[in-house]
Amino acid sequence: MDTSNKILIVDDDRDIRSLLAEYLDQNGYSAVMAADGTAMWAALQEHQFELIVLDLNLPGDDGLTLCRNLRSKSTIPVIMLTARGEPLDRILGLEMGADDYLPKPFEPRELLARIRSVLRRTQNNQLGSNNDGLQKLKFAGWVLDMTARHLIAPDDMVVSLSGAEYRMLNIFLEHPNRVLNRDQLLNMTHGRDADPFDRSIDIQISRLRQKLREDARSPQIIKTVRNGGYVLAVTVTAEKH
Repeated sequence: MDTSNKILIVDDDRDIRSLLAEYLDQNGYSAVMAADGTAMWAALQEHQFELIVLDLNLPGDDGLTLCRNLRSKSTIPVIMLTARGEPLDRILGLEMGADDYLPKPFEPRELLARIRSVLRRTQNNQLGSNNDGLQKLKFAGWVLDMTARHLIAPDDMVVSLSGAEYRMLNIFLEHPNRVLNRDQLLNMTHGRDADPFDRSIDIQISRLRQKLREDARSPQIIKTVRNGGYVLAVTVTAEKH
């Protein structure tokens, strides 16, 4: 059986699991269902998946814990589902390494669009890495190791990055000295436009600045442009194979 289009749905609501599985099956994916973390790990042992749709509120280990543990051993894309629309829940999901989030209730076709966007972005990133042989990006005394997916500080300390932080920094390093607004950043990192109340980009940049040891009142690497967005205001050099 072809496993290239397998999607794992982890949700404790049987009706939601069944609805999503049926919809994904109708749209070219092979869906496998799991009701909790134990079933998720068992499914991962048995199958190879392209992506996991992971509910935040689960019995036992919640989605944040599962995502964090998953990220310690796998780079499989994750879309987090949450019944809570609080921005903090979304940010925590991204900080734990989720690739995107979707608050409940939602239309199955919106989830399908998110799945396709995440998979397309993941595949493009893999192709880009394979084609150009890029290993490291250097800026302002810092080094982004694109193989290990972590930062090396000017004092040689290794700084770990969440999936969201890594993607955000990578976008800035690919567009140095170019002003990027919130809509562009959200589209580049998550494949969609910002909604007026979505502050996730601002919070992610604040956390990224902390990792870069920036002065919050006067950042020098990622600067805020009034009524414009953000800009990486330093020179970037690339190191290849």
